[in-house]
Amino acid sequence: MSANRTYYVYIMASRSKTLYIGVTNDLERRVQEHQAGITKGFTQKYNVIRLMYYEESNDVQTAIAREKELKGWRRSKKLALIESANPEWDDLSEHWFTEERDPSLRSG
Repeated sequence: MSANRTYYVYIMASRSKTLYIGVTNDLERRVQEHQAGITKGFTQKYNVIRLMYYEESNDVQTAIAREKELKGWRRSKKLALIESANPEWDDLSEHWFTEERDPSLRSG
């Protein structure tokens, strides 16, 4: 395991604030996969394509434990966490993929 690897616990949301919590070692790639609908399942079904919140960790076990912790929280606590860091509910990935991203996916 690389000592320099970074892991991310992240929260995605749909426009109607349906939430998805995940963990990855490549946040940009994973967000792009959600937005492109590559992975069939919950995020594709509910159009969960907006990055609302993320945390970084250098330890995969810590990141996985934090993901499980957040998933166990009540919805109100998850919303409060997002709003503490991102009160406007801006898509934090909005400008990451400006060239290849479908304009219909932009928030606004």
